[in-house]
Amino acid sequence: MDRRAFLRAAGGGVTAAVAACSRSRSLVDPAVARPEPRPLVGNSFLFATGIENSYPRLADGTRHDQLEQGGHYERWRDDFGLARSLGVDALRYGPAWYRTNPAPGRYDWSSVDDQMAWLRGSRLTVIADLCHFGGPDWIDGFQDPALPLHLAAYAREFAKRYPWVRHYTPVNEIFVAANFSAMVGWWNERATGTTSFARALRNLSMGHELAVEAVLAERPDAIIVQAESFEHFTPADATAEAAAEAQFWNEARFAALDLTLGRMPSPRIRDLLLAGGMTTADFAFLHERRASGRRWIGVDYYVTSEQAIDGDGRKRPTSTRLGLAAVVRDYYDRYRAPLFLSETSRVASRGVEWLDEQWRECRSLLSAGIPLEGFTWFPLGDVVDWRHVLREKRGDVDPIGLYDPQRAAHPAAGAYARLISSVRTVSARPHTTRAAV
Repeated sequence: MDRRAFLRAAGGGVTAAVAACSRSRSLVDPAVARPEPRPLVGNSFLFATGIENSYPRLADGTRHDQLEQGGHYERWRDDFGLARSLGVDALRYGPAWYRTNPAPGRYDWSSVDDQMAWLRGSRLTVIADLCHFGGPDWIDGFQDPALPLHLAAYAREFAKRYPWVRHYTPVNEIFVAANFSAMVGWWNERATGTTSFARALRNLSMGHELAVEAVLAERPDAIIVQAESFEHFTPADATAEAAAEAQFWNEARFAALDLTLGRMPSPRIRDLLLAGGMTTADFAFLHERRASGRRWIGVDYYVTSEQAIDGDGRKRPTSTRLGLAAVVRDYYDRYRAPLFLSETSRVASRGVEWLDEQWRECRSLLSAGIPLEGFTWFPLGDVVDWRHVLREKRGDVDPIGLYDPQRAAHPAAGAYARLISSVRTVSARPHTTRAAV
């Protein structure tokens, strides 16, 4: 990467300001006080990556266990070592729930105990991922009315076993999990239609909040990092049908965050939830505040997050993206909660360019005073069959990680490590104004 690209990826404004100051030193009167460049991020800002751990159940009863397909069960020490070599502060990580909770009330931590012990010794901040697009075989997908209670029990057992973990994502992407499992029928219960979609939204949201309470019972100072897909829909054409579809999905995309953050969804989404079996008692429970002051909204943003939608409901990535900052502001204006970029990445050939763009977008948010707690390139390693949305098993590798299946680095890995080092160097400098001589 040339110097200009590096300066862009490393933060542009701050780093370029340092360089410009050095170049123009001879033009500045030494008697005039010069302020040191001030960082936009402090030492508490978390640079992170994560291990992809989706495990949805397919129609034939098998699963897309990404920890297995990515080779993590055999090479977890290599993966953790690579993460640490990048200089990240945090790792989004969690076991496959269906493995660790094989029967009601029974837990098997053999697939994760050694890994968690390593992570504790590494001093990486673990953001524990408890439910990632699937549940145990003995739970009837996200339609099961007992799901919230089972998830809460699991969260409590996890928190008791690993009491040193402070950061939690109880349910990853509630909106996506409900959509793909219960609206379009691709995963788990493979249900279709708005009624099953509403039921999944209800169960996952209730499960999320019961899990929050369970974690808080063991770790009262826990930080909840609710990772959700940040999306935006535009009509694909000028028809009334396309406009209506875009309006529906622009209301639905907020449903999970509305429910879990105590905000009443739009009238149409509220009616949809009531038709799916949600009660006034459910709304009242979800309206309560939990972990006040310690909740971050995790921002998952990809090139596919902004979609054009046809009148028949078909979606495709839009050719005119608003960009991360604009989409984030839409959500921030609604919730006014701290944010954490919990997922972003792009195919290896566009990875450095994408990193550059997303870091610029994050800097613009920070400059505007929007509280952003961290930045995550997700995942650490390439994934399998996500181009097919995990609907079938073809074994196709999608090169969106920092490392390929053989653990060789993609260009984005080096760029990300340099970005972290550069920002940390600026943040570590004493930022005092020199007195005039």
